Amino acid sequence: MKVYDEKKINQCYFIAKEVYSEYGVDTEKVINKMKNIPVSIHCWQGDDVTGFEGHTGLSGGGILATGNYPGRARNGEELRRDIDKAMSLIPGSHRVNLHAIYAETNGKKVERDQLTAEYFKNWIDWAKSNGIGLDFNPTFFSHKMADKGYTLSSADEKTRNFWIEHGKRCREIGEEMGKQLGSACVNNIWIPDGTKDIPASRLNSRKILKDSLDKIFEIKHESKYILDSIECKLFGIGSESYVVGSHEFYMGYAMKNDVMLCLDAGHFHPTETVSDKISSIFTFQDKLLLHVSRPVRWDSDHVVLFNDETIAILQEAKRCDALGNINFALDFFDASINRITAWVTGTRAFLKALMFAMLEPTELIMKAESEGNFGNRLALMEEFKTLPFAAVWNRYCQENSVPVGTAWLDDIDKYEREVLFKRI
Repeated sequence: MKVYDEKKINQCYFIAKEVYSEYGVDTEKVINKMKNIPVSIHCWQGDDVTGFEGHTGLSGGGILATGNYPGRARNGEELRRDIDKAMSLIPGSHRVNLHAIYAETNGKKVERDQLTAEYFKNWIDWAKSNGIGLDFNPTFFSHKMADKGYTLSSADEKTRNFWIEHGKRCREIGEEMGKQLGSACVNNIWIPDGTKDIPASRLNSRKILKDSLDKIFEIKHESKYILDSIECKLFGIGSESYVVGSHEFYMGYAMKNDVMLCLDAGHFHPTETVSDKISSIFTFQDKLLLHVSRPVRWDSDHVVLFNDETIAILQEAKRCDALGNINFALDFFDASINRITAWVTGTRAFLKALMFAMLEPTELIMKAESEGNFGNRLALMEEFKTLPFAAVWNRYCQENSVPVGTAWLDDIDKYEREVLFKRI
């Protein structure tokens, strides 16, 4: 693939810098700010949300990675190696997001309600050596205790207590990660609970879920080590008609209990937009977790693209002056293409959208609006779409010592031949 000439990158950048300066935008400041906004890269893209428990034939709980591209990571060592490769091709310093199913127990059978931080020691040590933070998620799916479709909202006390304990253990693990790494761990709860067809009672299971969450959050952990969040969903595989943890339920719970709300770009009706919801959240709270994925007609978790909705999400975050109050994370899993290509493409697309939003001359748009000149507002929004953003992005990649343009694809091809294909 084409390797970009450093001299040409600089020439294009200095022209772009002048253009942006005419609109009051300092590209150097934007580049420096970009370096301090991490995105949490999800580990489960590398192994198709399989984990290390060795379970087979169990319900995915609405989680399904499609495809069988060769080279899936089969253990922690391979997965960390693949993440290292992906991160070497992504500009900036970022975080890694884990699920509880990525515990490494050295062959010992450890149930999820018995997990401790010791089973994530390899991950913590690896994160320390890379100077990055970790985020965490309890895993309420792909387990025999989830096969009936209900976990924290189950009417069965034994089932419910198992998952409540799992939730508590995961908060303890997240807190320990935050302590050891010196960076607060976002611990996010998502459950697949719901029914394929219309339930007779929606209220009962939601009351049970509220009680279960109350029990999980009984113990207060220090926010400098752990940030709790809860994630809503519209529907999923096997829960097409009813999901207990709806947007309204979790928004109400988050506001009442001062827990961070998580908005996933794929968890809403196809005609809803997450970008429109951000300002509503920040009217009442000062924190938010965003899971960025790409739905194709539904929550299909396609690889993130530099598309209209991703750009709109980041523009809204900037226009709300909320970039410093949002925890950004990715959530997609595609097994039909090279998994590292998916990671790098999706993360770079997110970062492009972030930079595009940060380079926007927002003050000029806001000024036109405050003056009631909506014609100018519209014209400026359109004009700013074609500012020379790509030249600034290339400079950012160059400054971070990662390949510019498509040059990184050669690295993937080599890694595929020398590492991934040898796993078959």
